Amino acid sequence: MFVAVASAATNDVFRPQITEPKEGDVWTVGSVQTITWDTSNIPAANQNQTGLILLGFIEDGSIDEHLNTTNPLASNFPITAGSVNVNVPDVTPRDDYVVVLFGDSGNTSPKFSIVN
Repeated sequence: MFVAVASAATNDVFRPQITEPKEGDVWTVGSVQTITWDTSNIPAANQNQTGLILLGFIEDGSIDEHLNTTNPLASNFPITAGSVNVNVPDVTPRDDYVVVLFGDSGNTSPKFSIVN
């Protein structure tokens, strides 16, 4: 007689809310900006996780984030840090930029501007 034993592993998905940048913030190309996120509810399983931040933009009426996966703003930082400083790249000025924080799941910031 065979008995199947199943083990249910907990899948804790951590989607931290990005607290900076805020909607309407303005970043200048070449400046250093701080991206922050809420770390108050990090599951135990995610305590040693590292993060990745990508820059993208969302045009009105679209859901495509146009993420720049080739040039991350930051990578391999501890997700528990709650913040990371980034150098604003030389990009086309626009008012619909977003940053996306990846740990085990992505979370998108509100739209902000990057200017020269």
